[in-house]
Amino acid sequence: MANNVFGIDIGTSNIRIYNQQDNNIFMEKNMIAIENGNILLAYGDSAFDMYEKAPSNIVASFPVVNGVIADISNMETLIKLFVTDLSKGSLKPADYVIAVPTDVTDVEKRAFYDLIEDAGIKAHKIHVVEKAVADGLGLDIDVKNSQGVLIVNVGYSTTEISILSLGGIVLSRILKVGGAQFDEDIRNAIRYEHSLLIGQKTAEKIKMSIKSVMKDRGSIVCYGRDIISGLPKEKEIPPEILNSNLTASYMQIIDNVKMVLERTPPELSADIYRHGIYMTGGASQIYNLAELLSESTGLKVNTCDDPIDSVIMGIAKVINEEKYRSLAFTIEGMSGK
Repeated sequence: MANNVFGIDIGTSNIRIYNQQDNNIFMEKNMIAIENGNILLAYGDSAFDMYEKAPSNIVASFPVVNGVIADISNMETLIKLFVTDLSKGSLKPADYVIAVPTDVTDVEKRAFYDLIEDAGIKAHKIHVVEKAVADGLGLDIDVKNSQGVLIVNVGYSTTEISILSLGGIVLSRILKVGGAQFDEDIRNAIRYEHSLLIGQKTAEKIKMSIKSVMKDRGSIVCYGRDIISGLPKEKEIPPEILNSNLTASYMQIIDNVKMVLERTPPELSADIYRHGIYMTGGASQIYNLAELLSESTGLKVNTCDDPIDSVIMGIAKVINEEKYRSLAFTIEGMSGK
């Protein structure tokens, strides 16, 4: 690989970029704000600050939807802006390693490759690595051996369930349930139970606080608009109500994990029984999901300290460690070429 190498994990909510030169991981919101249809106003965290607060002439949006690129033009703009920032304003030829979801079409996979190629960032060589494989490496699993590994990555808008062995993916399944659905469950619960309308960002903050509030046996204070009076209001929400409303989404994930397990070859099933399920992804930290998955499958669930960065940490290993370089491949190795 070249002296200058970037690794990129493009998530629906966040983008993470590994810069080999300084060995640092950069993360910002994968969002862009456009004014009057064609003027770049803000990007990254600055654009997210405007989300749900901007007037009608400012559109703040996520270019990635359900794990695939929906707005290629804005995503190219974001990639160029972020890489330029990391390069301190001076773009130089570099190699790129980008994570791609497994259970998507070849056309959708190629879009990730084309994104880097067409973003105007002087890409020298472009390699892709399966997201689940990078996940395993980021969890310190030697994915190149014959041990079967089950990884459940609960992201912002999707959950990817994968069985790994010998550096490849034996089975994979993506479902459109993740942190965004959990946020919507919380919004619905508060609307129906307490007649209070809250925004998506407020719901996300509540989601991340449920675990600590349940531990302290307290309540959650949230702010929104009262449905009856139409006025701003503050209410205390018992976290038990929110947890019960999240169960249906939890069960969608659990049912799909069981479906993958039912299709797993017996020898790999034996490995999974011994080592358990590995759970990662930002939304995997939500209260009670890991515990419910363990109870429903009878398997140990291994969580990690840094689930948000597991994919980009795996990409960094592919870049820096010779024995894992073969896990990244070029577009020529894909049937969608």
